[in-house]
Amino acid sequence: MTNNYFSHKTAVLDAGCSIGEGAKIWHFSHIMPNCIIGDRCNIGQNVVVSPQVVLGNNVKVQNNVSIYTGVICEDDVFLGPSMVFTNVINPRSAVIRKEEYQKTLVRKGATIGANATIICGNEIGKYALIGAGSVITKSVKNYALMIGNPAKQIGWVSEYGHRLNFNDDGFAICMETNEKYQLKNNNVNKI
Repeated sequence: MTNNYFSHKTAVLDAGCSIGEGAKIWHFSHIMPNCIIGDRCNIGQNVVVSPQVVLGNNVKVQNNVSIYTGVICEDDVFLGPSMVFTNVINPRSAVIRKEEYQKTLVRKGATIGANATIICGNEIGKYALIGAGSVITKSVKNYALMIGNPAKQIGWVSEYGHRLNFNDDGFAICMETNEKYQLKNNNVNKI
């Protein structure tokens, strides 16, 4: 561990974790061994980061989030308050399934809203936006806007999180940045 990060006095940092420069770890959070927290991450209050979890740079984890073994978040991911990851499809208290942990990959810039649930074994595409309270049961495309239980795609968003309205030629412009996006073959790319 480097010493160029902030850790609240009530946080627990286990030996063997890696914490990047400029990271902040707040009240009552537990950072477990063999996890990696990138530079400038902000870990809110009452967060658990389990062994082998990887958080890229500038990941924001809001209060009351548990990030279980098998989760990888790329740079600039936002995890909303009390959102939930899982890592076993069929958990049972009396059955040990540590060898069955499934991977969940959250791509660069994705946002997962408050109280959303991400079922393990899925990939959340880059810059996707998962609405508050949604339950993700399958992989999510880049820039997709997902809501509901189970979550359904209702549109597309820009890298700044604004709804994209595509014209008849398949082009849209972000209302905040004027960046252009193209919808082709049911996939979105920034031009």
